[in-house]
Amino acid sequence: MQKPASIFARIREHKLLWNLLVIAAIILVMAVAAHLLMQIGTRHGARRTVPDFSGIPLPEAQRIARKYDLKLHINDSLFVPAYEGGIVLDQLPEGGVEVKPGRTVYITINSFRQKMVPVPYVAGRSLRQAKNMLEIAGLGIDELIYRPDIATNYVLEEYCGGKPVQQNSRIEAEMGSGVTLYVGVEEGYASTIVPQVVGQPLAQAKGRLWELGLNIGRIDFDEGINLLNQKDARVYIQVPGAEHAAALGSRVDLRLTLDDDKLAEHRATAEKQAAAAAEARRAEELAESDSLARISLEEALAEPAREMESPEAHRTNDDNEGFFD
Repeated sequence: MQKPASIFARIREHKLLWNLLVIAAIILVMAVAAHLLMQIGTRHGARRTVPDFSGIPLPEAQRIARKYDLKLHINDSLFVPAYEGGIVLDQLPEGGVEVKPGRTVYITINSFRQKMVPVPYVAGRSLRQAKNMLEIAGLGIDELIYRPDIATNYVLEEYCGGKPVQQNSRIEAEMGSGVTLYVGVEEGYASTIVPQVVGQPLAQAKGRLWELGLNIGRIDFDEGINLLNQKDARVYIQVPGAEHAAALGSRVDLRLTLDDDKLAEHRATAEKQAAAAAEARRAEELAESDSLARISLEEALAEPAREMESPEAHRTNDDNEGFFD
């Protein structure tokens, strides 16, 4: 039996085999070292339970985060008058979730005051353009008021907080607040069709209703919806329903939910009701069109009869002869 030393010596005599073994050994050592470094760097197996930061002032939340070897990042801010400024309102991941040490927790804090934004001048714009400009600025529409004018659905005047907004105005308003728009409407065009907003979030539903010249009426939320999760709620009831005719400037009431099952049920019902309303409206329009056509035909048929009954039609030949004598 050969001794290990002689085997080792014989391997060294074969340079190719020796080089391959050396390379394999180096790769093995590097792989083991990388694995160990990764274990140390990621603290493999170490876990931290994320504390619940909700309702805690930001400095206190930062102190607790350091204690748990976590990082805080302010991802957003809201203004909720019911809470003090600097209070943590929401977080991700939520409290109680296990994470690795060093994990970043994204938080939403309460602003000390609502942000002020410049009010854009939208008079002279179409209602759709005005709505888009206001939304980009972080504002909405408090009320649409229609006035007789040939410029249908064009903004005639704009008011903010009771003050007229002029082209050179430097008016600011709280983000999320709204303005009052006076909009033109030509006689005979004072109605619109209510759109389908069931299934939409509140901001999208508002925008769609404003575009079609409708105001927002009462807004109700299901139990459990607050300022933090309100953006996830969807409209599941609207009154009046979609496809009904409504006067420009009239109001649409909305109710929102977070319940997906309830939303699916009401959406199916709303679609059926909208289809029925559209069919009824088309039938009414067709009947009205037929009625107008019938009246026009009767008037056209009555015209020759009126001409025959006129004194000119019964003039005699004798009368004509006397005229030329």
